[in-house]
Amino acid sequence: MLDWYETVFELIDLRSFSNLWYWIALAVVWSSASHYVLGVPYDMVARARRYGGEAEDDLRDIVRVNVNRIIYITDLSGLWILAFGSFALTALATMGFLYGVEFAQAVFLLAFPLSIVLALTIHTARGILQADGQDLYPRLSKHRFITQVIGMISIFITSIWGMLQNMALGPWGGF
Repeated sequence: MLDWYETVFELIDLRSFSNLWYWIALAVVWSSASHYVLGVPYDMVARARRYGGEAEDDLRDIVRVNVNRIIYITDLSGLWILAFGSFALTALATMGFLYGVEFAQAVFLLAFPLSIVLALTIHTARGILQADGQDLYPRLSKHRFITQVIGMISIFITSIWGMLQNMALGPWGGF
């Protein structure tokens, strides 16, 4: 029975950075984060910019609803979210980089840049609320561009760290 268990876990590598599912999840997360700007699909922004009219009215309505929702949640429980998020990120960083838990490293390298995107989302939502919806397209485009840059940097750093981990812990025994 133990031989079967060992054989299965030799075939399926459960370390995060050598697991294909982690890299697929990383790609999906950043693809989704850059596609949904303040919770609005970016193709809707492009269609509203191109055609105007009813598409623009729909976009403004959805952005208004999402901005109000983001601001409401931030004002109501933003301090608690910040406290728990900071605790979770600190715990992941400590477990991952101080104690060498690879899964915690992988989750931290995914969650920390997303926390920056969350802060950017709150900042953009407040800017749209204060501007009363003026300059909506440039604000949404800028938000999407910055999110994509954060995603590219995050994927680059994660891939470099993952390659280093795989080289250090690979079948050849390290560097």
